[in-house]
Amino acid sequence: MTQTPLTPADGEKILAENFAPWVLDLGLVVQETGPDRTVLRLPWSQRLARDGGGLSGQALMAAADTATVIAISAARGGYGPMTTVQQSTSFQRPVVGADVLVGVRVTKLGKRMAFADVTMTPEGATEPAATASTVYALLG
Repeated sequence: MTQTPLTPADGEKILAENFAPWVLDLGLVVQETGPDRTVLRLPWSQRLARDGGGLSGQALMAAADTATVIAISAARGGYGPMTTVQQSTSFQRPVVGADVLVGVRVTKLGKRMAFADVTMTPEGATEPAATASTVYALLG
């Protein structure tokens, strides 16, 4: 049986229907979905900046966590209940005044667990600002 690919519009619907209002306030936009790679855009906002003008780590971590749910949904062909088991984030350079492209690659999709690597790169940059490794329990 061939599964129907998840479209960016499907990803937007998953966001709207399954995430808390404060997550939606990040303004994430689903730009690309696929079984191997998903990309969300975190728009720059002064509201998400910390002292010194850099994008807060909390915003980047929430974006990585949220993007991973969309990526796992794309890899599975649809949304199902899941929960974060582990997320390890490394911050490498500040983001100031730029949108961040949050790229997720699902590295293993099992029946009960999924693993993914996340790269958060400021738009126009060649090097990431942060990376994350995530593990999710698939509940349904």
